[in-house]
Amino acid sequence: MALDKQVDWSDVGPLFRDGISVMFGGFMGVGTPDGLVSLLREQGTKNLTLIGNDTAAPETGVGPLISDGHVKKVVVSHIGTNPVTGKKMIAGELDVDLVPQGTLAERIRCGGAGLGGVLTPTGVGTVVEEGKAKMVVDGKTFLVELPLRADVAILKAKRADRAGNLVYERAARNFNPIMALAADLVIAEVDEIVDVGEIDPDLVMTPAALVDKIVLARRQ
Repeated sequence: MALDKQVDWSDVGPLFRDGISVMFGGFMGVGTPDGLVSLLREQGTKNLTLIGNDTAAPETGVGPLISDGHVKKVVVSHIGTNPVTGKKMIAGELDVDLVPQGTLAERIRCGGAGLGGVLTPTGVGTVVEEGKAKMVVDGKTFLVELPLRADVAILKAKRADRAGNLVYERAARNFNPIMALAADLVIAEVDEIVDVGEIDPDLVMTPAALVDKIVLARRQ
């Protein structure tokens, strides 16, 4: 029988601690695991480093964690939809590392693949290149962007089997699969859990080998 990775919400809380780095799926909150974000808030987890595409809005996605002061740093591609993030950055209350979206995805992929980094022309000649190594390949200059990994990745999926194979819903897939590659612990919040064999293997978007824990989403 396949390993059953489903856990209760009471089992998830102890997996979080102050000061951890957390990769999260989502694009402007769509595809972000609201239940896991709420759990981090309920526990009062502090000094988090969040790694994801954006900080959504003050009351959506990971925005509430920022609004409530749980976060010390974010590594994201933009913050424009969340004025609280900008205000905290200007006030020196939040460290914001802005990374071009494609570069962010590649750095995470490199972290998951065990690579030493990626060469990209994006950002050459701009503030993005400050403090970074550069290489010239065939006469063209590239930035050396280093891999990104996290202590925990929190994902949102539509469906999972008990082994942890995941299926996402349309555009909610976004950054979730890549986050599953590059964290020491991967926790997926899912809307439905079925027995192994009930998901067509061709529909699996994140294989069970990448997922450590699954939890059934709380009903709103």
